[in-house]
Amino acid sequence: MNKKSGAARTAIVLGGSSGIGCETVFRLTEGGWNVFNISRTPCINIKVNNICADVTEGDGAFKSIKLVAGQHGLDLLVYCAGCSMAAPIEYAKESDYKYLFEVNYFGALKAVQTAVPYMKVRGGKIILVGSLGGEIPIIFDSFYSASKAALEMLARGANQELKAYGIKVTALLPGGTATGFTYKRKIYSGDESGGYAKDLGRAVEALARMEQGGMSASAVADDMYRVINADNPPLIKTCGAKNAAYRILSRVLPEKFTLFMTEKRYGQ
Repeated sequence: MNKKSGAARTAIVLGGSSGIGCETVFRLTEGGWNVFNISRTPCINIKVNNICADVTEGDGAFKSIKLVAGQHGLDLLVYCAGCSMAAPIEYAKESDYKYLFEVNYFGALKAVQTAVPYMKVRGGKIILVGSLGGEIPIIFDSFYSASKAALEMLARGANQELKAYGIKVTALLPGGTATGFTYKRKIYSGDESGGYAKDLGRAVEALARMEQGGMSASAVADDMYRVINADNPPLIKTCGAKNAAYRILSRVLPEKFTLFMTEKRYGQ
């Protein structure tokens, strides 16, 4: 059933147990939203309604979206779930990169497909958390970059298709962010990486430094919340002035120069 007039707006966050997702949940509950978090582990926020489910295992997460939206209506869908994998393309295991895409891209696609029929009733917002790495490749984390590039294109296409129903879609692009995500990354061992081991090691170390020296999850969530409250949210929102400038430069500078600078950043 639809929510009653005057009731709190309802948000579903997928991946709100930690990092950017958790901080976003806090912004929403503090703003009076009725928030449901769907993730493998619960969010620590006592005001959130936790639903434990994994987007890669069965349909539990997506059935939960239907249940919540059917009972409360749905005004906002935020997809924060994500994982990363440092591996040489040559030696990457099919099971690993398929799992990464299931979490980063196909989970988002299924969440959008599930939520849209409910959101078409009165409109709403969808925010897909991408990455600056989806526009500027992360060396030895190319599967992550590819999945986030696909996610951004999904946001672009969905926004065009759904705007007639009052549904506005935004791809949020953080750069390096200081969260526990850095320490959850799957990293191929020296034996698994073959002749790429030293280069992979340097790239992983550089990436960790960029992340832990980057924006806080709280600052990214602040950007997210501004998008949520905007009457006309942007299609693409890059988090932080430095990241926005870097994205613009990568588009206007010669490709060879951008690739050269990327190699320098990752110690190649």
